[in-house]
Amino acid sequence: MIRNSIPLWLKITYSAWMLIWVPTYCVYHGPANLLWLCDVANFFVAAAIWLESPLLFSSQAVSVLLIQVAWMIDYFGRMLLGFHPIGGTEYMFDSAQPYWVRSLSLFHIFIPVLLLWAIWRLGHDRRGWHLQTGIAWLILPLSFVAAAPEKNLNWLWAPFGIPQTLVSPPSYLLFCMFAYPLVIFWTTHRLLLWWVRRNGRPVLPVESPG
Repeated sequence: MIRNSIPLWLKITYSAWMLIWVPTYCVYHGPANLLWLCDVANFFVAAAIWLESPLLFSSQAVSVLLIQVAWMIDYFGRMLLGFHPIGGTEYMFDSAQPYWVRSLSLFHIFIPVLLLWAIWRLGHDRRGWHLQTGIAWLILPLSFVAAAPEKNLNWLWAPFGIPQTLVSPPSYLLFCMFAYPLVIFWTTHRLLLWWVRRNGRPVLPVESPG
C-alpha cells in the first residue's frame, strides 16, 4: 500500500461533511434511517479514509456501487424523463423536505467515485465481500426490527417500492441475507477484480508464488 495515499484535505473535508450529514439525517429522518446500507457505508468510508484501508474501501464498494448506480439512474431518470425508472429516489423530489436536506443525499453520486478512486489507488481486497457479508448480516436484522415497515429499510418490506407478499416478512429477511451477498456483493466483487486486473492495479492480499 502506498503510504499517505489519501490526501489530508480529503480526510478533513469528508469528516466535516459527516459532522453535518449525521445529525441532519438523525433530526429529519430519524436515527434508524442511518441503517440503510448506503448510509452505513459512509461510516466505514470515513474509517477507510483515515486508515487508508483497502479492505474497508473494498467492503463498501461491493456493498453500494451497484445500488448507488441504480439510485443515480432513478434520480436522473426522474429529472430527464419525468418518471422514476426504478424507484427509490422519490424523497429527493418531496418539497415537504428542505432542499438543503435533500441535497445531502447527493452522496449517492460522489461516494461511488470516491470508492473507485480509492480502489484504483490502493487496490482491491478480495476479502472485502466477505467482510461486507458479515456487516450485512448484522445490519439487515437490526434494520428489520428497528423501524416500522413503512420505513422499508434496505427494501426489506417492499423491494423497488413494491410490497412483498409472496412469503412472510421474516422469511423474506432471511432471503435477503443470502441474496444481498450472492447477487450484489459477489457480483460487484467480480467486476472490481476484472477492472483492477485489466488495468494493472493491485489485488490484495498478494498471493504467494506457487
